[in-house]
Amino acid sequence: MSAEAMPAAASRADLRGRLQDWLPRLVLSPSVAAMLVFVYGFIAYSVFLSFTGSKMLPSYDWVGFDNYRRLFGLSAWTTALVNLGIFASLYILISIAIGLMLAIFLDQKIRAEGTLRAIYLYPMALSFIVTGTAWKWLLDPGIGIENTMHLWGWESFRFDWIKDRDMAIYTLVIAAVWQSSGFVMAMFLAGLRGIDNEILKAAQIDGASNLSLYRRIVIPLLRPAFLSAFVILAHLAIKSYDLVIALTGGGPGRATELPATFMYSYTFTRNQMGVGAASAVIMLMGVASVIVPYIYAEMRQGEER
Repeated sequence: MSAEAMPAAASRADLRGRLQDWLPRLVLSPSVAAMLVFVYGFIAYSVFLSFTGSKMLPSYDWVGFDNYRRLFGLSAWTTALVNLGIFASLYILISIAIGLMLAIFLDQKIRAEGTLRAIYLYPMALSFIVTGTAWKWLLDPGIGIENTMHLWGWESFRFDWIKDRDMAIYTLVIAAVWQSSGFVMAMFLAGLRGIDNEILKAAQIDGASNLSLYRRIVIPLLRPAFLSAFVILAHLAIKSYDLVIALTGGGPGRATELPATFMYSYTFTRNQMGVGAASAVIMLMGVASVIVPYIYAEMRQGEER
């Protein structure tokens, strides 16, 4: 290559390298810009509205923390928080327990494992609207399980939780657990398959029973899966809306009111946008309190590695 051609080739290679560096940024920039505007921008706008006197439409008269004081003085918000505590605790605990049991069952190298795994995972492919509607039909005393039992001759059978103020919240737990436990099973199954068999064989040689094996070795090694399952289920519980609307509509009365349904009601039907925005900010803080420590812990573990 001549002396004159070498600088030209080097220049072209340098230009090609710059284009390769900038191409991914150019491709991703519209998505990043849209996320900044339509996710973080509207989050910031909702936080701003929570400090204004907005009613049916947004307004910009600053009222400070008045909306938050009003929010925590409302009995409906207190009811929503209590219901969330009941729903979230049962939903998370039962989903993790069932998911772990299913994962241990499938980890035994049984026949038709692939088919069973698909059956258990299938509910997660459905939207919460579909799940809520299906379970509403099943739990309705007039057309569901109770009516079927009566048609089969069991006249004394009663299962009217969906109409009972004291029991309606547990119907949400049933439907949510049915949909999510298969997904939790997949997480635990991946964790089980990642455990070194040599560790288990060594424990068995030392005389460890199956119960001790799972209690002292397997379950502690599944700690990352437990943490991931908790984070995912907790944030799903906090922002649950479509399942409630499809299954109970928040009723009977306010028996199944959750923060998400409260926020929608006060923002769009009661024309109390400032109070609704304040409830949305509280929900955001709840989700952040679950996700941010998890992300921080994962980043620290990555740095230590």
